[in-house]
Amino acid sequence: MKLMLDANILLDVLQNRQPHVRASSLIWKICECGQATGYVSSLSFANLVYVMRKELDPASIEDVYRKLSLLFRWADLSQSDLSRAAALRWNDFEDALQAVMARRLGADYIVTRNVSDYKNSPIPAITPEELLRIMAE
Repeated sequence: MKLMLDANILLDVLQNRQPHVRASSLIWKICECGQATGYVSSLSFANLVYVMRKELDPASIEDVYRKLSLLFRWADLSQSDLSRAAALRWNDFEDALQAVMARRLGADYIVTRNVSDYKNSPIPAITPEELLRIMAE
């Protein structure tokens, strides 16, 4: 199974966001154990560094990058991704990018806590809890 992970799933764990950290941590574990391949957009990494800028010094950024690289695969942003996302004309361009990248990668799901942001996505968006239910079946 291929999963495109939204930045909020990473931030839940990195910032110990309650009550979301438990389910998001289990998604990380699923990827770590090889039950699924987790993809993270390089843009998402840049965004999480921005969100966590007060918590991260340059050495910490490198450490977070290295640790995430052990668990997830990086999805580079391409020119065609930009073009396809712009053509979608969604209100949130970043979400449109996630959707077109997930499609290009052949992802089964986009894992996010903001499912409503992906209502027009070609790849279904599900919450961590929904994915855990699917995997338990």
